[in-house]
Amino acid sequence: MMSFDAAIIKEQGVTFTVVAVKRGTIRSPQVNSTINSFASRFPSPIILMEQDSRGTPEYYGRKDIVKFLSNINPSRFPWKRYS
Repeated sequence: MMSFDAAIIKEQGVTFTVVAVKRGTIRSPQVNSTINSFASRFPSPIILMEQDSRGTPEYYGRKDIVKFLSNINPSRFPWKRYS
């Protein structure tokens, strides 16, 4: 069973989920099916986050939320481990 980290965030009246994924997921042809696989378990929209070797986050998903998240350190998200 695969385990992963996700954070459910409510900001400015919008509830969304950030899911930490492994590097390469955002540029994968399956990126939308990856989002869909989380959509049945978590509040949408789903935002994917991957980090480079320095820990710099990169997001994929709804553009306004991605822009908002780009100004926040991911260590401030309410992460939980799921399996």
